[in-house]
Amino acid sequence: MAADDAGARKRRRLSRSGEFDRVYREGSSHATRYLVLYSFPRSDEDDGEVRLGVSASRKVGGAVERNRVKRVLRESFWSLADRLPAGHDFVLVARPPIGELVEREGAAGARSCVEAALAEAGGERST
Repeated sequence: MAADDAGARKRRRLSRSGEFDRVYREGSSHATRYLVLYSFPRSDEDDGEVRLGVSASRKVGGAVERNRVKRVLRESFWSLADRLPAGHDFVLVARPPIGELVEREGAAGARSCVEAALAEAGGERST
């Protein structure tokens, strides 16, 4: 069962540079102090899944810190999955101050950051 879960999760990620490039070029961006959210509505694909890509440069910190930030951002993003519009690709680009935020406030701080970016983007589905 765990293998099925991992496979399902993999499909919900952007993994190729071309997928990231399409979201950067053709999507819209919304910035906060801690991250930049790019969103791109996919119309050419019939699966309504939301996909996420996360990017953190070396300015965020060393490999351990970057991976921690990316993991926390992914968890925060997917905890808000019920509010996301179907059929969209999202890319979260971590800005350098987010490392301190995650260290100081943990997942709650990252979640509020992702919520703020989604609200600014208008990417929330009304519930």
